[in-house]
Amino acid sequence: MFALPLILLVSASAPAPLAAPQAGSASHAVLREAAALVAQAAPRHATSRDVSALVAHAAPQAGSVSLASPRDASSLAARREGSVSHVTSPDVSALVAHAAPQAGSATSGTEAVLAPAPESRDVLLRRQVAQVALAQVRKQDPAWHPDQRDCAGLIRFAVRTAYKRIAPARLETPLWTDARGTPTDFADAETLVRRNMVLLGRDDATRESLRTGDVLAFLHEHDSGPVFHLMLVVRPEDRAHAPARVVYHPGEKGAQVRTGLLHNLADEAPREWRPVPSNNAFVGYFRLKEWMP
Repeated sequence: MFALPLILLVSASAPAPLAAPQAGSASHAVLREAAALVAQAAPRHATSRDVSALVAHAAPQAGSVSLASPRDASSLAARREGSVSHVTSPDVSALVAHAAPQAGSATSGTEAVLAPAPESRDVLLRRQVAQVALAQVRKQDPAWHPDQRDCAGLIRFAVRTAYKRIAPARLETPLWTDARGTPTDFADAETLVRRNMVLLGRDDATRESLRTGDVLAFLHEHDSGPVFHLMLVVRPEDRAHAPARVVYHPGEKGAQVRTGLLHNLADEAPREWRPVPSNNAFVGYFRLKEWMP
């Protein structure tokens, strides 16, 4: 099985030291830090020809990708994710608790507190995606089918759960589109990128504009063919509140969901895993078509 390097990324038990590539599970400190991200937050194989358009803007890079990427296990099962139960762990509940700021004004020495404006569905959906994704770092939800626990499966599960909680009527029709343009309840990593997302860009400016629910896509070559791998972005609407993180499943059966700081991935990860224009394996930053303005 292919394994994603764990440098500077953490999983569900203890944070990995910077010098040690092996990760444990997230400590309470990491969970508290991750809480800030939502506190105010409003493979199948591809062919080289098929993916050429996705990496047309990549800067040339000498050498070839040598480090194996995670296996996208999406093709193991094309079944619809089941109903989702809410996470009840006290630690996770604290992590995903979100504040509702209020605006006030003073008149003749008396402070008048105004009710906050209703939050948009977009903000609420993104908040739920963050909540669900971060909850999987601590403990994977039993409602997330084991056969669908991979990088694409995490995104499908988080998005489906968000709609279930905020806009359940949307689930009356399939969320995804397959390679033929037909609505479907299942889409692997390649299909998510090609048919259900829009390329935002590959540069630093795009990285700074990312929001919760956006996706990093990588494409690594192997003897068996190209393999996609996806990472989910979790970022507060208030950029000063906490740094952006990535949350991902490495694709191996039984593996834990992991999280790490986005800027660490860009600056210190092995070259083939850096989301930078000089990395030909980095396809780009993507957003769900349904969430585009």
